[in-house]
Amino acid sequence: MARPHARVATPTMVSRRARRIPAGVWLGVLPAIFLLVFFAWPVLAILERGLTGAGGSLDPLGVLRILAEPEVWGIAGFTIGQALASTVLTLLAGLPVAWLLARVDLPGRFLLRIAVTVPFVLPTVVVGILFRVILAPQGPLGFLGLDGTVWAILIAHVFFNIAVIARTVGSVWSTLDRRAEQAARTLGATPWQAWRTVTLPALRPAILSASAIVFLFCATSFGVVLVLGGSRYRTLETEIYLQTVQAFDLRAAAALSILQMLTIGAAILIATLARRRRLGDGPSALAAGQQSRPRGRQWVPVGLVLGVVAALLVAPPLLLAWTSVRRGGSFTLEGYRLLLGGGQHEAWAAMLMSLRTATDAAVLATVLGVLAAVAITAARGRWAIAGEAALLAPLGISAVTVGFGLLITLGQLPGDLRSSPLVIPIAQALIAIPLVVRVLLPALRAVDPRLREGARVLGAAPLRVWASIDLPLAWRSLAVAAGFAFIVSLGEFGATSFLARAGEPTLPVLIGRLISRPGAESYSVAMAGAVALLALTAAVIAVVEIVRVGEIGEF
Repeated sequence: MARPHARVATPTMVSRRARRIPAGVWLGVLPAIFLLVFFAWPVLAILERGLTGAGGSLDPLGVLRILAEPEVWGIAGFTIGQALASTVLTLLAGLPVAWLLARVDLPGRFLLRIAVTVPFVLPTVVVGILFRVILAPQGPLGFLGLDGTVWAILIAHVFFNIAVIARTVGSVWSTLDRRAEQAARTLGATPWQAWRTVTLPALRPAILSASAIVFLFCATSFGVVLVLGGSRYRTLETEIYLQTVQAFDLRAAAALSILQMLTIGAAILIATLARRRRLGDGPSALAAGQQSRPRGRQWVPVGLVLGVVAALLVAPPLLLAWTSVRRGGSFTLEGYRLLLGGGQHEAWAAMLMSLRTATDAAVLATVLGVLAAVAITAARGRWAIAGEAALLAPLGISAVTVGFGLLITLGQLPGDLRSSPLVIPIAQALIAIPLVVRVLLPALRAVDPRLREGARVLGAAPLRVWASIDLPLAWRSLAVAAGFAFIVSLGEFGATSFLARAGEPTLPVLIGRLISRPGAESYSVAMAGAVALLALTAAVIAVVEIVRVGEIGEF
């Protein structure tokens, strides 16, 4: 019996297969190359150096010996424990705020959204300094005795991450049809029973996704733990920094990085899968009018939630601002005079450096984030999930590992980018791109595919389709994404603290250095710089809230 001839792929068949791939997917090639060159390669390079033994050959058993040390397991246990505790506390504090944003029509709701969002985009070193000031024995809350305890770290993490729960879950909550909950109430269910049996199951994917992201941020927290924990409380992130910069023990840093990647990889997978389950559809047609003004006894829970927001989110920045103008029990603006001294103090140059690098990073992150979001929207199934997970990966790797890896690998590229002013914007863009994508994806997925198909039938090219259909419908989300990219880059501290030159620090890096210097002048400038970053962040968030529309998007 003759064997059948194998089918040989002809050029025509190959071209047909290529056409099966949506044109938008190819836009993801440039972001993929960026991640490979400036993220994957540096991380692999630092791991390869750490895994290499004294003879120049790979020695994975050496890493296992390091990981088997009791001290390492103690650090890993504290990292996971404090991240879990911070996540639970953030969830308990954030869900009532999510309800307030989603269901209650309040006057001044615009200001509420700003108050909730500003802490999330503050530089981590500013958050650390903020709670170090107010919890110090001589500070406004010194009587609580929390200074130097793990509770200072946990409270700071709740302050920093509450927006992730409130705005991510709130954006989904606002699109749910209230008639299902009202029907449960009609059948005799109490408000708690209706929420537990109807609303909570619908919110579960959003809660799981947001909680995984909070865990990721708390497990990789650098500035907060470094400032508040000192040498007493160490996480994998701070230990990687100490082993790399101070001890210069790359093998130990590599071993800790591997352990951290395994831990954070699980959180990224959970966040991506849970998020994929709930972002397939746009907002419900019944979302409009879901908010109502509180009446009578309804003001009691509203007042309690507003009290939590005021105490946890509004009071700490105000106390920091008050501390910045006090010295020795008297009023002074010396710190601000030195900060804005027009070149008379290093803080002025650091502030200009921060604005320049943040602008460059925002442009880079927005362009690459748009390309990646369009590619993920055009992709289907596993490819879309893989794309989202790949973009979240930079958030799960130690910023110090990435920074040190960039210094190792960039020298092998043409032009030696290590001395280029672009090295810091590149590192900052790695952190901002995932946020840009998370803001843009819901807006792009909410666009009716029939509009795109109609434009293609009429002969429009893919670029023309995007410019005429997607861009007009998603331009507000694009502006919001660019704003978030700018303020996140402005406050990036981990990788920047490693890459910044001694004479050209950004303002967050300089604040971190000043706070550890002796002298009242350094302290005053550090406080003024922290308040300046806080004010600039609040201003950008206010513009973002004016531009954004509805509840489309993660933030």
